[in-house]
Amino acid sequence: MQVSRPQPAIRVYCAGPLFNQSERDEMTTLSRQLESAGFTVYLPHRDGMEFRLVLDVLVTRGWMPEVAAAFLHEAIFALDVYQLVVECDALIWNLNGRVPDEGAVSEAAIAWTLGLPMVGWKDDVRSMIAGRDNPLLVGLLEFDVLSDPAEIAERLAERITLEGVPDVDVERLPTKVRRALDAGRRLWDVMTENDAQQDDERIADVVEELFAPSETVPFPT
Repeated sequence: MQVSRPQPAIRVYCAGPLFNQSERDEMTTLSRQLESAGFTVYLPHRDGMEFRLVLDVLVTRGWMPEVAAAFLHEAIFALDVYQLVVECDALIWNLNGRVPDEGAVSEAAIAWTLGLPMVGWKDDVRSMIAGRDNPLLVGLLEFDVLSDPAEIAERLAERITLEGVPDVDVERLPTKVRRALDAGRRLWDVMTENDAQQDDERIADVVEELFAPSETVPFPT
């Protein structure tokens, strides 16, 4: 199915659980539904920073694993905020799980605040309250959650046509948001320098520069 949409192609942030293989497979399936309809997609576990590999680089440089993990989490936060605010035009949200994924809840809330067109999908009843989802979650989706993944691309195209894609004025955002955006942009620039393969050493350089605590130094190796 080819979806009518504004040009250039809309880039969609895919938010959802990613912490085991079946969850990642499910998110990949959802992203492929969008890509087959002509959208471009940001899928965090495929397109984002690979935590384990960058952490390994930082540890080999002498950082204690718990220290490196702490400031690497700051980097991941900045990168995701940058993707939502600057790089992506819309969001799909997979609400499956015993409870919806906490990170995806945060991403959906950011997207809702920005006015991005959003579509939710769920075929898991475990987190329902009296047969309904938490209103503070599905309210972000105007209480419209799909159960058939084949409908996602068409529904998102409808949302985009109805709502348009917001033009976010970054300069008017709060200072702490702009700080995260600046850091996320630096990371994304180095991650996309080489289209063939991400350079984990270069990514680690930027992570250290932006986020490593100045009062802590790595052990000599």
